[in-house]
Amino acid sequence: MTPKIAAGNDTIVASASGAGRAAIAVIRISGPVARTVLEALCGGVPASRHAALRDIGPAAVAPIDRGLVLWFPGPASFTGEDMAELQVHGSRAVIRAVVEAVLVLPTTRLAEPGEFARRAFENGKLDLTQVEGLADLIDAETEAQARQALAQAEGSLRALYESWREELVRAQALVEAGLDFADEGDVAADVGAKADCIVAALRQAIARHLAERSGERLRDGLRVVIAGAPNAGKSSLLNLLARRDVAIVSEEAGTTRDVIEVHLDLGGVPVIVADTAGIREAEGRVEAAGIDRALGRLDEADVVLWVVDAAAPQWAAPSVISAREKPQKNAIGARKTAIAVLNKIDLAPGAGEGREVLEISAKTGEGIDRLLARLEAAAASATESGAGAPLLTRARHRAELTAVQQALERFGDPGLSPELKAEEIRLAAHHLGRLTGRIGVEEVLGTIFSQFCIGK
Repeated sequence: MTPKIAAGNDTIVASASGAGRAAIAVIRISGPVARTVLEALCGGVPASRHAALRDIGPAAVAPIDRGLVLWFPGPASFTGEDMAELQVHGSRAVIRAVVEAVLVLPTTRLAEPGEFARRAFENGKLDLTQVEGLADLIDAETEAQARQALAQAEGSLRALYESWREELVRAQALVEAGLDFADEGDVAADVGAKADCIVAALRQAIARHLAERSGERLRDGLRVVIAGAPNAGKSSLLNLLARRDVAIVSEEAGTTRDVIEVHLDLGGVPVIVADTAGIREAEGRVEAAGIDRALGRLDEADVVLWVVDAAAPQWAAPSVISAREKPQKNAIGARKTAIAVLNKIDLAPGAGEGREVLEISAKTGEGIDRLLARLEAAAASATESGAGAPLLTRARHRAELTAVQQALERFGDPGLSPELKAEEIRLAAHHLGRLTGRIGVEEVLGTIFSQFCIGK
């Protein structure tokens, strides 16, 4: 089988390893003349998928380096094309010289960001959900993120969405069969009822999938907002959680004017903790802007740490919050968690007696372990999936699946004609096809593949 290569396709080359000083660097080559490149620079092509130690460099000059050479003939390669990898010493000089030696050969050029992955997609080696999983795997910062991304890169979402698409094709065939046998009422009614059953089951499955938010939280990070009145110790708490001074701490009210964030790893779950301006009636335009940003972050938060000063407790919400409609859900529609934190207990022990508060001292560190444990539990709860099924991870997936669900809901309208029912099924299948990249995704390809580094 000959790999699919677009007309005028060049052979691309790039370093696939990180920039900077390293022991080993990997240089990737993919395209029609990859074999020619190996013959010119390595004296021949090693056995498929066997590493061979070779001198690397143009035959007429001294070798640039000595390293391992691997050959992956298409279509059984990552890109689906003839592909090679050179493992050389990781100095900038060696990498630059090897890449320049490749570029001397005709029809070779430097790869663009994500071009190896894009060729894999175009040659049917990956679908878009797998490409996105691969991008997430490269960017993963915690073990839980890496596990989720690896499952997606290996095709978990693809298998789920393709199974739904097959069911839609079945339903579409039944609806169209009903149109063909419209003159035979019993046949049309029978196939129509079977199609209705398939669509009803799909609507339930997709609704459950859309209702599960843990995959998005795990990919993007759980959003924790530290809020409260001025001088409650919010910035001190942020510094303590970050284990470094990231926020200015002062006894002057209104010191924090902008939102300051730190990233934590709590039990393998990424957590973004934001310190916000003290919430009160603002005394100036700059402070008012900071408070407005704080209120916006409260709306978006998954978890709110409401910090109260034990030495001067203000248990009631400030009027700027009371006067504002307080969403009980965050920006993605999930219910948020609020944790009352009583700070400065070293100055006023017993101030929280009789109240459901988590008592801490950001100055001495007392109670911080309990707070971290509470946050870790909240993060685990927010990112775990009870069903164990593949999880929706991106806004693009949610938008397409919402369109699928809407089409299926219209299909269920009892007053809809069979012809329009067939059209709604076709539209639903179209949006599922856009999810995996089967159809109509040209406008999003550039955005998706530009997220990759040059050598991927």
